[in-house]
Amino acid sequence: MLETPTLPDILAARAASEPETVAMIVHGSGELTFGRWQARSNAVAHDLLNRGVRRGDRVGLVYPGSGWIDYAVAFLGVLKAGAVAVPMSDRMPAAEIEQIAAHCSASVILTGRDGPPPEGGAGSSTSPPEGRAGSSTSPPEGSRPPLEGSMSPPEVTLRPADMAQILYTSGTTGKAKGVAATHANLAFGARTQPRRRAFAHSRHLVHAFPIGTNAGQMMLVNALTAHPAVVTLPRFTPGRFAALIERHRAGTVFLVPAMAVELLNLQEGPDLSSVLLLGSAAAPLPPAVASGLTRMFPKATITNYYTSTEAAPAQTIMLFDPDRPDSVGRSAAGGDVRIASPEGADLPPGQTGEVWMRSPAAPRSYYDDPAASTEVFRGGWIRMGDLGYLDDDGYLYLVDRDGDVVKSGAFKVSTLKVENALYEHPAVVEAAAYGLPHHVLGTTVAAAVVLRTEVPDADIRAFLRDRLAQHEIPSEIVRMESLPRNRGGKVDKRALRARA
Repeated sequence: MLETPTLPDILAARAASEPETVAMIVHGSGELTFGRWQARSNAVAHDLLNRGVRRGDRVGLVYPGSGWIDYAVAFLGVLKAGAVAVPMSDRMPAAEIEQIAAHCSASVILTGRDGPPPEGGAGSSTSPPEGRAGSSTSPPEGSRPPLEGSMSPPEVTLRPADMAQILYTSGTTGKAKGVAATHANLAFGARTQPRRRAFAHSRHLVHAFPIGTNAGQMMLVNALTAHPAVVTLPRFTPGRFAALIERHRAGTVFLVPAMAVELLNLQEGPDLSSVLLLGSAAAPLPPAVASGLTRMFPKATITNYYTSTEAAPAQTIMLFDPDRPDSVGRSAAGGDVRIASPEGADLPPGQTGEVWMRSPAAPRSYYDDPAASTEVFRGGWIRMGDLGYLDDDGYLYLVDRDGDVVKSGAFKVSTLKVENALYEHPAVVEAAAYGLPHHVLGTTVAAAVVLRTEVPDADIRAFLRDRLAQHEIPSEIVRMESLPRNRGGKVDKRALRARA
């Protein structure tokens, strides 16, 4: 029978076999070896247990981008204590952090405020929400572990089916929900002693995903399980990101489409020829942007990953193919994808319906929300909230988010299609299409654009007439300095509609 390790098992194995190997580098903040990761997270686990944290307790983690190393230490320490990690970013409004802490009844909140926590300690802490049960977050005098964190892991048995993480969604379609994942889900496909590690072609993997996002968590897992050291920077800027790639001669790079757009607008950039794999996640990669990346990264395979916080580790993977520029690929890693009618019946290739994915791992669920879980998670399948279709070869094409489709008169307009056409215009840097109320049609298409040079609306619409039907051409084009985005990097279309 194949082993079923947990993330702490994997860290312990790497710390034992390669204690001096660097697992993570944060530009301007330092680096973390597997040996130090193991020792420091052991100390955090004992510290939490000394505070009264027990199996299954929820522990909030609120860290800045500069605190990736301390966050990684704290995350593994929480798991080793048998508790449930609740990752958050310090960029969240205080009210949202309080709301999340209250929803999951967090007993402790560890923070990265006022700089890195003491070596071997759990970091700063705050009290749980008022009126919530939980242990005191102020440790008794002398309860902190030794500075060097030399103690062994606590004697807490971790079961694969135990809850390990609650990750709150970015809430693009409504109030954020807590997505719970087990140890088995987080460590799916990982082995303590694999024959070959992922991304073996690279010594360094560079990303700029924020703490508290599903993409960021995948990079944390890569730091534990993959071959390269995982490198990041506190805050994304295109120039610094490109310079980081060049400095480390990175072979693998991960980003979101918004970051790709900013990179493509660099006037002069560092040498990016070391990159052999460039992965884009969190949102569909517009074909025009993917095409631009093939020129900017001449040796790289451009890859689009499609998943969600709810569906992970299920995903589709698409190696950019000019013959299928709009596809997000086929299911991978033992998962599956299907297109269904609103009643749940399978639809044939070419017919648009709801996208469902099947997770190859123990599926996730919504924390403390059985009604929502029943609606989205069914028999190992996850309703993605997107509309799409499959071609005869099983490639998935997204039409739109279910809630973003614009119903204009007798037509249904895909905002993704409108955006892809806008991105082909040489003056368009960023684009987002959305629906606005119309007194005759019910809803009409509008677009927000970021332009590199000013172009009249008439010229933009003339350009689109060769690419879109008349009912798909935006009736209103709004110019913006930048598009509003949530913490996961996705365009916040609710904010665009509210602005209008």
